[in-house]
Parts: sequence; C-alpha cells; structure tokens
Amino acid sequence: MTTTQKSSLYVRDLCYIAFFTAMIAVLAQISIPLPGGVPLTLQTFAVPLSGLFLGSRKGAIASLVYVLLGAVGVPVFANFSGGPGIVLGMTGGFIISFPLMAFLSGLGAKKTVKSPLLWLWLIIGALANYAVGTAWFMAVANSSLYAALAACVIPFIPTAILKIILSGFFGTMLRGVLTKADLLTVTQ
Repeated sequence: MTTTQKSSLYVRDLCYIAFFTAMIAVLAQISIPLPGGVPLTLQTFAVPLSGLFLGSRKGAIASLVYVLLGAVGVPVFANFSGGPGIVLGMTGGFIISFPLMAFLSGLGAKKTVKSPLLWLWLIIGALANYAVGTAWFMAVANSSLYAALAACVIPFIPTAILKIILSGFFGTMLRGVLTKADLLTVTQ
C-alpha cells in the first residue's frame, strides 16, 4: 500500500467518523419527553449503528467525539442542548456510556444478520448503556433502583428491541454494500 493510499484511507476514516458523529447529533434531536425525566431519542439507534458500520474502535471514537462536543457546550444533545450540566445531569450516564455501547456493538461488525454473535454484541452494548445510565440516574437523582428502572429502563424496552433489530439490519446492509464497492474497510 502506498503512502497516498494509506492517507486516503485515513481521510476516509475521518470522514466516516465525522459523518456518524453528525448522525448521532441529528438523531438526538428526535426526542420524545417522558414523565420519568429520561427522553426517548434515536441516539441509541445511531450509536450501535456507528459501531457496526465503522467497527468497534472507530465507532467508539465517533461516539466519543459526540460526547465531547456536547460536554463543551455544542448543542448536540437532545433538544439542542449541550454543556457539562447535561453530561453531569440525570441522563448523563446514558450519554457517557455511548462510546462503550458503540465499542461493544462494533465487536459484531464483521458478522452477518444470521450470526448470533452480531445480536449478542448489540444486546450487550444496549445493556451496558442501560446499566451505566441507570446507575448514574440513581446517584444523581438519589433514586431507588425500582424508581430508576421505572424511569430509565422499563418504558424503553420495546423501543430498545426495535432499535437493536433495525441497527443490526441497516448496519450490516450498509456495511456490505460499501465494502463490496471498496469504500469501507471494517476493522475491530
């Protein structure tokens, strides 16, 4: 591989990372407030999709860039919000666990929709997001486990299942098309 080919791959990777960072930010704006204080957003569709599409490391980087942009005040979080108050607030645990969610989801990146490992890694990524987010919610809101589960987990189970299924299908489909066109190289 020549230096020019290596640098174009690097530029391509940066473009894909930037694209998925932007996609997470855009999908965060599709937000439905719920009574428990944790909104229903499409971030948790975009985050595992970035891991599946880019691989675990680059997917985590895209999510980390998103988190850092929001933490310094760029209005990329739900309802065009940003700043350390959001990251340190009740839903901050969900946000800070996005890189972990993308990384874990990305461990299934080279699998197909027929592989149980693809679905296992997507589920583990979602569970990690719920675990960190719920624990954070309990700490910040001084909440019981029961109240945290009622606010942060139970209302989201049906949509979490749907997001896992859709990200699995779309992620593998898009990755396959771009890999065949030699526009994407998926690495863990």
